[in-house]
Amino acid sequence: MAFESLADKLQNVFRNLRGKGRLTEADVKAALKEVKMALLEADVNFKVVKQFVSSVQERAVGQDVLNSLTPGQMVVKIVNEEMVKLMGSETTEIALKPAGELTVLMMVGLQGAGKTTTAAKIAGKLKAAGRKPLLAACDIYRPAAIKQLQVNGEKQGVEVFSMGENHKPADIAKAAMAHARKNGQNVLILDTAGRLQIDEAMMDELVEVREAAEVSQTILVVDAMTGQEAVNVSRTFDEKVGVDGVILTKLDGDTRGGAALSIRAVTGKPILYVGMGEKLSDLEQFYPDRMASRILGMGDVMSLIEKAQANVDEQKARELEQKLKKAQFDFNDYLDQMQQMKKMGGLGEILKMLPGNMGGMNLNKKGMPDLSDSEAQMKKTEAIIQSMTAKERSNPELINPSRKQRIAKGAGVDIADVNRLMKGFEQSRKMMKQLPGMMGGKGGKKGKFRLPF
Repeated sequence: MAFESLADKLQNVFRNLRGKGRLTEADVKAALKEVKMALLEADVNFKVVKQFVSSVQERAVGQDVLNSLTPGQMVVKIVNEEMVKLMGSETTEIALKPAGELTVLMMVGLQGAGKTTTAAKIAGKLKAAGRKPLLAACDIYRPAAIKQLQVNGEKQGVEVFSMGENHKPADIAKAAMAHARKNGQNVLILDTAGRLQIDEAMMDELVEVREAAEVSQTILVVDAMTGQEAVNVSRTFDEKVGVDGVILTKLDGDTRGGAALSIRAVTGKPILYVGMGEKLSDLEQFYPDRMASRILGMGDVMSLIEKAQANVDEQKARELEQKLKKAQFDFNDYLDQMQQMKKMGGLGEILKMLPGNMGGMNLNKKGMPDLSDSEAQMKKTEAIIQSMTAKERSNPELINPSRKQRIAKGAGVDIADVNRLMKGFEQSRKMMKQLPGMMGGKGGKKGKFRLPF
């Protein structure tokens, strides 16, 4: 996962700082030396690292920090603020014209950066926001590029304009504009050709397309896994064609994260979105403050809330609430909750967005929650429930010893695992039945319930 190594190292440095009652200037300098090494190893631009460490040190060695009651926390706060500043401070949106006018977005980048998929992801986001996008296939060189865009466009429910491979990209772009205006589409997204490396022919073609299609914004797609090379590519594209914003792809991969921390500082161009997977929904708005919080182990509760809002079925949530109140929930509800958690990225992704160790779970050597047992148990539980018949899920009372044997065999688990799940389920139901009385509801004495701490 992006930044994992950097995050581990930085969080270790800050744990040591927080462990000291008082800090000296030497303590701060020693810690920042480790921070500097961690950033360089993450492939952050050398000049950016030098300036960053200098800014933090200048603020952190002041008397107000060293003499404060929590100097370690103050240093972390300063690092967080400087990191946010480094990545752009404010969130930048794609600039769109009013809905009655046509916005033309030109997607550019090297081959293999994920440009075609990203174009479709952007189209889906804009459609969900109430816009009427049109995708245009302007990559006439790469085999299957047009087909790939058409397949992704169909998945997103967005029309794809294509004239095949025998027309100039600038002519395709111009014709796509006319098509969009005729059909009431207000955002045209041009998927242009990339090369394995930057060359004059590609740049000349992009300039020609930009001028022919009256491009509103040029968006550069770069592969985060290329590290510093992504920064160099961004700088060159901006010099040759002009770039308004950057989308970083493959930030979910085994990347050191240096590009995300360097691009804004080196090129002055904002990061608009980050690609966090291959699904067409795996594109996140880039929030500098949230990214800094994730890196420093402070969590990202806002993104977690937004993920929940996007993935949780409100109607089902309300129905479950009523069932819980009446202690009528069944194994179908259990399964629904597990599926919704999966949509949000699973238990691991959810916990990464929580500050510190809020879950109170066992920690691994890196100080992160050890999820191996929990994830394995969830898979086992899912297998057991899926081995039940529809009637058994809705009426757990039907599950007798012989049925348990059949369920265990179907799920590939021991009978003890089925018994454990059934016991936990029954205990949950009993607890729910007791809650109204414990909380002073109908039939219960007010004030009877006491928290055990």
